[in-house]
Amino acid sequence: MNITRENINDLNSIVTVKIEKNDYEATVAEQLKEYRKKANMPGFRPGKVPAGLIKKMYGKAILAEEVNKMLSENLSKFIVEEKLNILGEPLPNEEKTPSFDFETAQDFEFAFDIAVAPEVEVKFDKRKKYPYYLIQADDKMIDQQVDQYTSKFGANEAAETVEEKDTIRGNFVQLDAEGNELEDGIKAEQVVIAVDVMKDEEVKKEIIGKKAGDTIVFDPIKVYDNRHEVGHMLNISHEEAENVEGDFKFTLTEILRFKKAEVNEDLFKKAFGDDTEIKTEEEFRNKLKADLEEQLKYSSDYKFTIDSRDILIEKIEMELPEEFLKRWLKTTNNELTDQQIEDDFDNFMKDLRWQLIKDRIAKDNEIEIKQEDIQAMAKEVAAMQFRQYGMFDMPDEQLNAFGEQILQNKEEKQRITTRVQEDKIMAVIKENVSIDEKEISQEDFNKLLEK
Repeated sequence: MNITRENINDLNSIVTVKIEKNDYEATVAEQLKEYRKKANMPGFRPGKVPAGLIKKMYGKAILAEEVNKMLSENLSKFIVEEKLNILGEPLPNEEKTPSFDFETAQDFEFAFDIAVAPEVEVKFDKRKKYPYYLIQADDKMIDQQVDQYTSKFGANEAAETVEEKDTIRGNFVQLDAEGNELEDGIKAEQVVIAVDVMKDEEVKKEIIGKKAGDTIVFDPIKVYDNRHEVGHMLNISHEEAENVEGDFKFTLTEILRFKKAEVNEDLFKKAFGDDTEIKTEEEFRNKLKADLEEQLKYSSDYKFTIDSRDILIEKIEMELPEEFLKRWLKTTNNELTDQQIEDDFDNFMKDLRWQLIKDRIAKDNEIEIKQEDIQAMAKEVAAMQFRQYGMFDMPDEQLNAFGEQILQNKEEKQRITTRVQEDKIMAVIKENVSIDEKEISQEDFNKLLEK
């Protein structure tokens, strides 16, 4: 097999692959033998169909399959062996590929256009300042965190009279049209109701101020406007709930009022463990501030990545094979129109330039991605997910287990691997440039992201 490369310019080449009869003849013959062994045709014993008939029936398809297989494998091998850093994928050059018929042709020639990535040189300059925004946690953000903790560790307490935010417990009894209890009607005991979710304001007003032992009559379907919910509340089937109508008597048995936990040492231990050294509200708020600002570093790092990308893309000049890339985008994304490709091409080129810059930084600094790096990042992703639910001190064993579970998903693992590499690349950038740290509020930081 003969493979040659013709350089059109520094970025574009044509690779020609010539496949001759002696390259595929033995393999095709072996394939035909296998077909003959398995062939089962009327008038012939199994495995005894004439070879000529097998070749006539299957030869063209087998030849085409083998030639295409050899073409794909050897083209890929050539690119690897020649250490060609190509952009996109090889595209058929129809002008330089002769037409042929697998029925009659014995030798084949294929030509492909390829685009080679330009050589990129990344030089850092300590005189160039890269902004890094330190987002400050203000009192409002800290107050919200305090509220989350006091709510999380709060509890229901008995109350004398009903208020709008209370939860009440009581018994339902179905009534007839005259307001009497139905002997075989629906009854449900110790049903828990949140007053503020009632949709009928008149009933809500009537129930506020009631005490344990008091009764109130209402139609639950009208009050809740949800037969599915009423079915669960009355402990009846969905079919029964569809036919429920009329009033029920509700007798209050208990009034529960949620009380947030007090900000004291008991709360600090529940939040951070019995060994916590936090003793005062000031220390508690300082801890929350530090935790918040640590979490906000992810946003700071994201902005630093964006700013670094823009600085380096502007600084590092590189020529790219734009016409080839537009053609490749069109070939691999049939659903895109020429206008759509044109409209988004600048963003595509920006992403490509940034990727080439990152690749060069990774190569120059011999950045490696180890399994322990991926596992550590998966653990951090798990910790972040728990923090979203106010769970800041999960045991390492649980985080490790959850991280391993995340890595079972191939797409998640690839995302995490990419993130590990980018973090290592950004660490290199931070080491080699001057960082201009700027304290900023969350509000002002969000405005920066909107620009």
